[in-house]
Amino acid sequence: MTSSKDYKRQIMNDLASGNAESIDSKATQPEKEYANFDDFANRSSRDERREMIGRGFHPDRIAPSQMEPELRQAIAKIKPKERDDVARDLFKHLKGRGLSDRDLEKQLGLSTHHASRMNEDDVTKLASFTYHSHPDIFQDVLADQPTIMKFFSNPLVGAAVGAIAAKWLGKR
Repeated sequence: MTSSKDYKRQIMNDLASGNAESIDSKATQPEKEYANFDDFANRSSRDERREMIGRGFHPDRIAPSQMEPELRQAIAKIKPKERDDVARDLFKHLKGRGLSDRDLEKQLGLSTHHASRMNEDDVTKLASFTYHSHPDIFQDVLADQPTIMKFFSNPLVGAAVGAIAAKWLGKR
């Protein structure tokens, strides 16, 4: 491919024609069909989302340097209430690992340790740190807050989302 636009176009064409790798080769249940991403986010179970996200979103597959701009863009597009929820979930999970919100505020250079007062940049820093240092927590939060995923656009990130979307939308 000559450019990332061509690569992205090819991925979308492959998905549209049903030419996609199966994410879950050991599926024993018939696949649910979802009308769109929002339908998937509303009707799928947390475990189902967690399993699919765990396969696509990991620093071994998508480098933090590629993920951070995507996170920045996606977090900027979600509603402030959803951004607060993401920050709150990240802090809650990181606290379970012994990282206090005040220590993270200092370590990451956040403007505050209060999730409801964090700006887009703060939430991006927190999410990027979590993706790089605690990918399992990042995947858990993404499973709980899947809205962020629909705003990813980088071809590499898009490929992970696209492969997941192929499963979400069934074989149409």
